[in-house]
Amino acid sequence: MALSISLFTGFSGLRNHQGMLDIVGNNIANVNTLGFKKSRILFSDALNQFIRAGSKPTDLNGGTNPFQVGLGVKVNSIDRNWSQGSLENTGITTDLALQGPGLFILKSNGNNLYTRAGSFQFDADGRLVSSQNGAVVQGKIAIDGKVLPGNNLEDIIIDTNLRIPAVATTEVKWGGNLESDSDLTRSENVVQKGNINSDLPGPFAINTTVYNDYGDSYDLVLTYSKTANPNQYDLSWEVFNSEDPPVSVGSGTISPIQFEDDGNGNFVMDAASVALFDGINNRVNIANENLDFIFDSTTTTQDASATTLSISADDDRDPNIVSGSINAFDSLGSSHLITVKFTKIGDNQWTYIASVPGTETTSGQEESLTGTIAFNSDGSISPGNISPTDPHLTFDPAGGADTLSVKLNFGKDFEGITQTSSDSKILGLSQDGAASATLNDIQIDQYGNIQGIFSNGTSRTLAQLMVANFANVEGLASKGDNMYSAQPNSGDVIISTLGAESGTVVQSGALEQSNVDLSEEFTKMIIAQRGFQANTRVITTADTILQETINLVR
Repeated sequence: MALSISLFTGFSGLRNHQGMLDIVGNNIANVNTLGFKKSRILFSDALNQFIRAGSKPTDLNGGTNPFQVGLGVKVNSIDRNWSQGSLENTGITTDLALQGPGLFILKSNGNNLYTRAGSFQFDADGRLVSSQNGAVVQGKIAIDGKVLPGNNLEDIIIDTNLRIPAVATTEVKWGGNLESDSDLTRSENVVQKGNINSDLPGPFAINTTVYNDYGDSYDLVLTYSKTANPNQYDLSWEVFNSEDPPVSVGSGTISPIQFEDDGNGNFVMDAASVALFDGINNRVNIANENLDFIFDSTTTTQDASATTLSISADDDRDPNIVSGSINAFDSLGSSHLITVKFTKIGDNQWTYIASVPGTETTSGQEESLTGTIAFNSDGSISPGNISPTDPHLTFDPAGGADTLSVKLNFGKDFEGITQTSSDSKILGLSQDGAASATLNDIQIDQYGNIQGIFSNGTSRTLAQLMVANFANVEGLASKGDNMYSAQPNSGDVIISTLGAESGTVVQSGALEQSNVDLSEEFTKMIIAQRGFQANTRVITTADTILQETINLVR
């Protein structure tokens, strides 16, 4: 065997361990490179020189093994390790870190490139680009807040001056509860008490506040006027609304009212007069005002002392009004306060009035809608028990906007408004309109949806990031700047959305770090160094033997 074989074998060891050190050095150099994936080098032995071939066993002799001398080492493969790197929070929305096998798709000079480094920013034209080389991030642009299906790629462009027009409200959803054992709101009984001074000519007037089904207040005035007959009076009543000045909405008389001696020197209403206050015959009903109550005479007497008349409605019961409000928007984006007031009119029966203030209508008058709701015995609501069956509050908004017709959605079953023993509380849950607005900020969710946050508090999907997967990701070729390009053995690119389809999600405000492990790399560096040193010893030893051989001829 020639001594030169050991020289070349040692040289192959030097050269390939130098390559190993190059790989280790590159890994260490990129220990802080975003999204960097470390590499490894694998060796295999080179060709072997046969000294003697092996032979098979015979009946007389056993078989022999081949004699071979190795001719050194060669690089078997240089592989990239695509294991997940750790994530570092940055707080910058456009810093994106992938978790899973996918890669960001970017376009540079008309060519698609792929990367794990998600350090992106918006350029002057609103394009989302890599901060390293300006390559444009690829995905899909939303149309009217919706991303169309498919995997056609386009530049991610967000107009920072984006404005969205106003959206008129078409529906308001209401929720909450109406207390089942609430008092009725409408005044039902009017009670009078006291004394009339018979020596005074009168008239004698008393008044009280009464309420209709909707909790609106009215002033009820009762006036006793003397007649020509002794101890006899005409009683008149009149109801005034709460306008300024008050307007009479109804009137009537209950007469004659006769007082007679009860045998003890007191004059009280006679039986006929008391009968005039009977609840069946003297119910005051003013239909247009939803007033319905009964006069009750109780203890009114007559003598020569001071007049001390008083009157009250249902022991001065306060109106039981449960209300909730929400702002709706017209076609110009102006808001209008819609208020719904509920009042109880019977067991499981409530009436409501939905209104918008007159200051917000073209007529200058309050616009309203009235109706009723009947609840089931379990407190749930049935759409068929709502009157009108499809309630819409319609009005012409001040300011020139289109007529607004807002559906009042009170719910169904136990969704929406219920009637239980819990306290009363009514809320405007949601409405589908919005004022015009400008883009204030963006957010990116784990599925790559870029959400625009607008000045009116609404959000809208503006674009969606897409990712690439490869059958053999190790077949990609590095192009520098943390970019990779597809190669024949990487397989065709598979473009998909983030999530279950790609097995990848993205975290906004974070960056994926290098997956280099320094302790591992330093260990490999020592191994490479020792391998290099050992191979130099082979070469120096072979050189010494050759020198001795030359010295034989001296």
